[in-house]
Amino acid sequence: MPRATNAPASRRRRKRRLELAKGFRGSRSKLFRQATEAVDRAMVLATRHRKDKKREYRALWVVRLSAAAREHGLPYNRLIEGLTKANVALNRKMLSEIAIHDPQGFASLVAQAKASLA
Repeated sequence: MPRATNAPASRRRRKRRLELAKGFRGSRSKLFRQATEAVDRAMVLATRHRKDKKREYRALWVVRLSAAAREHGLPYNRLIEGLTKANVALNRKMLSEIAIHDPQGFASLVAQAKASLA
């Protein structure tokens, strides 16, 4: 009896991995072993960078808020403290959008924060 190699499943598995490596340069998209290593690394980095992206956006919002708050004579940490005491339930993303697109509205929020700090 001939040896069964399970060729259809093996071919499908290799084809699927090489399909994921499409767009990589050189042997990383042609040879199965190198494609496997490249795809595994790419998957790990993609996961890590999805997490990092959230961190980077929050840092961007904080920098924007800090700059906008300093224009009104208040450092960032005091602004957040004042808004928390004033029960203003806006997150940093929305606050930074307000600071950019509605300077008068942001000025009123800063005034609220200053009032609650005093």
